[in-house]
Amino acid sequence: MAELIHTFADHGDDVNSCAFSDTFLATCSLDKAIRVYTLNDFKEVPFSPLRGHTYGVHCCCFSSKSPILASCSTDGKTILWSMDNGQILATFRQPTDSPVRVCRFSPSSLYLASGAADGTVVLWNVPLLKMHRSSSVKDGSLVACTFCPRGNIVVTGSSCGDLTAWDENMRCLQEKKAHDLGVACCDFSSQTVTTSFSQVLSWFSLGFEMICKGTLSGHSAPVLALHSILCPSFLFYGNKPRCVLHILNHHNRYVTACAFASAHPLLATGSMDKTVCVWKLGNNKNDLTGKSETFIPPFNDTVEHWSEDDVRTWLSEEGLSEVEHLFKVNNIDGKELLNLTKDVLLQDLKIESLGIRNKILRKIEELKNTLNSAVSDAPGEFLCPITCEVMKDPVIASDGYSYERTAIESWISAKRTSPMTNLPLENLLLTPNRTLKMALMRWLETPSQPTPGM
Repeated sequence: MAELIHTFADHGDDVNSCAFSDTFLATCSLDKAIRVYTLNDFKEVPFSPLRGHTYGVHCCCFSSKSPILASCSTDGKTILWSMDNGQILATFRQPTDSPVRVCRFSPSSLYLASGAADGTVVLWNVPLLKMHRSSSVKDGSLVACTFCPRGNIVVTGSSCGDLTAWDENMRCLQEKKAHDLGVACCDFSSQTVTTSFSQVLSWFSLGFEMICKGTLSGHSAPVLALHSILCPSFLFYGNKPRCVLHILNHHNRYVTACAFASAHPLLATGSMDKTVCVWKLGNNKNDLTGKSETFIPPFNDTVEHWSEDDVRTWLSEEGLSEVEHLFKVNNIDGKELLNLTKDVLLQDLKIESLGIRNKILRKIEELKNTLNSAVSDAPGEFLCPITCEVMKDPVIASDGYSYERTAIESWISAKRTSPMTNLPLENLLLTPNRTLKMALMRWLETPSQPTPGM
């Protein structure tokens, strides 16, 4: 379904973002540079790298209407670059000089939005090269931004976990608590999609109301980036996020960026390992909507909450469509699915084939194992935001969050920023969280709770 066709290793530090145009791939990094490659031969263009920022570059994006690339940086600037010669066309300075974490063109490229660490968001008029409107969120840093397909609504995501919808005049339409641990990225498809540090949620706009439509929980560590593909079936079956279609394993550190090419079957991923990988996606329907590697429950964390339709969808995706009608006739929902036995399958559902009965029971067992490994009984405050595992030695970092000691020590040894906000840590002091550790010990001593790792 996806084949690695090229790896770029030109950056000298973490890759923060990547973006496609019809002819170019752009990447940016903490090394202060933006690099541009052609898609026909994956060679770096003569005017690359682009150097105009004085600090790390956090985000880059292409205009869909003209050969212009935008980039933003900790230096408080958003720069427009010509893709004809690499020259700077304009420099937009955030009114507060706060580090700019994200930038995004509107679909028409009339506007460019820039979001900053102090919570300010600015709409720049690109043709006039001046500020159109600005506003700010109540709390947190802005680290995510996207325009709806019509371009009349822009959604921002903050480190506090809020999604905020704005109109073209930066009037707040709605503010929604989306994630507990901060929104890392957001993007629109036919539905709106947002990510947090621990899970992926899909949202859609109903008028000016954002409603949580489903949860994807396939990741076991912080989710730092996502990008929706133009073909909705790649991510969605019908109107529900269903399953993991393919897992790409190549980077050896956190994947911090991803982007689909609208004009080519290509996916780019960037990582803290300083590399960018380009993947060629399957170009036929079976490749994009075929058998999944891991089934993820559509809305609820447990199978027992599945509807009869969810069960039949699962059967179809597991290659058991020939028994869907029998499950429908017998009104098998998620709770009944978990209690199926060989005798029930034979006597009640009248499935005479021993092979099919064994396959159904084997798939149910695999499903239970997947859910048991993906869903923890531990309260959220006991889980380390980096490892998503129950902490044994919780410490408080200077960002105010608690982490497993070994995990945060490993993190700050490579990158001295907060895993939660991506902002520089004031200091590297780690303070034991004795209150949390005592609560952890009480929870672990409760007979009904399993010991982590057992």
